[in-house]
Amino acid sequence: MLPLPLTREIVLIGGGHCHALVLRMWAMKPLAGVRLTVINPHPTAPYTGMLPGFVAGHYSREALDIDLVRLARVAGARLILDRAVAIDPVAQTVSLAGGRVIPYHTASVDIGITSDLPALPGFGENAIPAKPLDRFATAWDAYLAAASDAANVVVIGGGVGGVELALAMRHGLAQKGHPSAPVTLIEKRNLLFEQSKSLTKALKSALKSNAITVLENVEITAITHDTVVLASGQSIAANLVIGAAGARPQAWLKDSGLDLNDGFIAVDATLRSITHSDVFAVGDCAHLTFAPRPKAGVFAVREAPVLFANLRAAVSGGSMQAFRPQKDYLKLISLGQKSALADKWGLRSSGAALWRLKDRIDQKFMDQFHDLKPMAPPDLPTQVADGMTEALGSRPLCGGCGAKLGGGVLGSVLNCLPLTERTDVLSRPGDDAAILKGPGGSTQVITTDHLRAFTQDPFTMARIAAIHALGDIWAMGGKPQSALATIILPRLGPDLQAEWLREIMSAASEVFGAEGAAVVGGHTSIGAELTIGFTVTGLCDAAPITLAGARPGDRLILTKPIGSGTIMAAEMALEARGDWVASAWKAMTRPQGDAAAVLAGAHAMTDVTGFGLAGHLLGMARASGVEISIDLNAVPFLDGALELAAAGMRSSLFADNRALVPELPVEGNPKAALLFDPQTAGGLVAAVGAGDVGNIICNLNSLGYEAYVIGACREGQSTVSLGDT
Repeated sequence: MLPLPLTREIVLIGGGHCHALVLRMWAMKPLAGVRLTVINPHPTAPYTGMLPGFVAGHYSREALDIDLVRLARVAGARLILDRAVAIDPVAQTVSLAGGRVIPYHTASVDIGITSDLPALPGFGENAIPAKPLDRFATAWDAYLAAASDAANVVVIGGGVGGVELALAMRHGLAQKGHPSAPVTLIEKRNLLFEQSKSLTKALKSALKSNAITVLENVEITAITHDTVVLASGQSIAANLVIGAAGARPQAWLKDSGLDLNDGFIAVDATLRSITHSDVFAVGDCAHLTFAPRPKAGVFAVREAPVLFANLRAAVSGGSMQAFRPQKDYLKLISLGQKSALADKWGLRSSGAALWRLKDRIDQKFMDQFHDLKPMAPPDLPTQVADGMTEALGSRPLCGGCGAKLGGGVLGSVLNCLPLTERTDVLSRPGDDAAILKGPGGSTQVITTDHLRAFTQDPFTMARIAAIHALGDIWAMGGKPQSALATIILPRLGPDLQAEWLREIMSAASEVFGAEGAAVVGGHTSIGAELTIGFTVTGLCDAAPITLAGARPGDRLILTKPIGSGTIMAAEMALEARGDWVASAWKAMTRPQGDAAAVLAGAHAMTDVTGFGLAGHLLGMARASGVEISIDLNAVPFLDGALELAAAGMRSSLFADNRALVPELPVEGNPKAALLFDPQTAGGLVAAVGAGDVGNIICNLNSLGYEAYVIGACREGQSTVSLGDT
């Protein structure tokens, strides 16, 4: 039986704390018929509560991050790594910085705030806003790593957040061996003007004891690359300036058509926009019209169960719940060292015990995002046929090239195909692509490929599938001519069906159009899951480049790092870090037509796909009658691939690929194991003359490729071996 159809789209704009919790809840209790989409610029979202501890050096950068890739996987959600720049509540669409337009039935906004100071001359070029947190955290990490005795920090904004950051920076610099590095806190009004006198006194005392210079009631007129200029004419030396002055709404909200309060989305007690009931807003970007509260993460966390319930109700006809925020909350303010100040109901205390309490609260919050389990496979019937366990394997079936048949099975069948008697078909049975003789001595090449989806985003998957299908055309030196799509969609409601198909064809047209090829149609059907494929034709001005032709003395050039199969397998198992997955997606979505043009003079060339690097080089070695020696230390790997391979992670096609070259030693060697990792939209590998290597590498580098010389061809048996070049 096919899965139930998807009929409604919920779009979560932003990866804030509330949305992260909603994803966690959705994983435990999904709603049948809903496709959940998350839009966020980065694969991770930093947790506000641990930011001062990270700045002070108590937590690593990784400890600060909520991994949205893992959350989306466990929730069955689509993750789009892009930034929202507009919402049209009438058309029910979200526009992204990359140009995509995402429709929704129900949307929720959780994009936080900014502490940018755009009106301050020089701020955009010479300073970093403390919010959004991801950019600030990355900038501080880099600054601290390179800090010297010349470190000189200025924090603009004397609220609680600015005070916390100044204290944390003082401690962080001291931990790096720079205890005397100047830290200055500047406020244009009275320091902590919104706080009680007793809290202000306590925090001023902490600033004084940490030798932090405080400038109150001063105006900043400009920021240069090394100074902060005051209205008095005084200049404060600074090689890092942080803006922490107040909470400002994201600028694009002002043109949203939603009702705003001082730029923040006005919501009612159900957390819905007071003017557009299909749009929700939570966290710092929302204004609670029924009970205004300060911008604090505690409210976002407590909004999550209400938002979760109301999103479900909005697309299923249920009743709405009301959010009732507490009037006061416990403030735990980090004092730089492992000490904190507590404030509630006008009562306050400080010390190491309170920091430990804050740490326990923060760690408990983060633990719920670390303790994620992949969905368990359904139980087998009590009685099954022999061979069921072996057929299922020990790991879930991978997507992309990891889901393909092994080379042994393919070879045993394709070798039985009869040789053609046609004189206009120049390729032999079993080749990846056909070479056809055209009129007037012209040559046409044709190839076909399809992929089982490994991402929930049809647009990204279509882009990868198109680039993957073009690989054989590029590898043969052909110019892409036309493409036909073969698409299997899961069961969808009529509007989602049209939208998915639109996204797929839009991505395909973008990729093929950029290469000069026309998408001329195709075929669609409905099945259990998304599968996308393309049949592509290309024209060759010269004789096609094949696997044959590599010569002894040739060098092998690879245009992309390997490891995508292992990373995608680990992502399914919730074992891959989000930034590793994002890096792999970026590699797979890069076309290689420009690289193919540089490699047009290669003696032999192939794209690295399902059989892995070793398997495809074996095909070249056999077709060319040479031995190919791989310099394992020169082979590039995607971020995270080596760590995952060392931990034993393997794609489901690994064993079949390993059987193609059993003589290569892989035990205990993760680099060697990755030679058998199936690649999706992998790089081109070309055999070129040794004298041409320098120019080719230089030209590829100028196009942005980190091209690599990974081995050489020599006389010998038609096999693949390991060795230095």
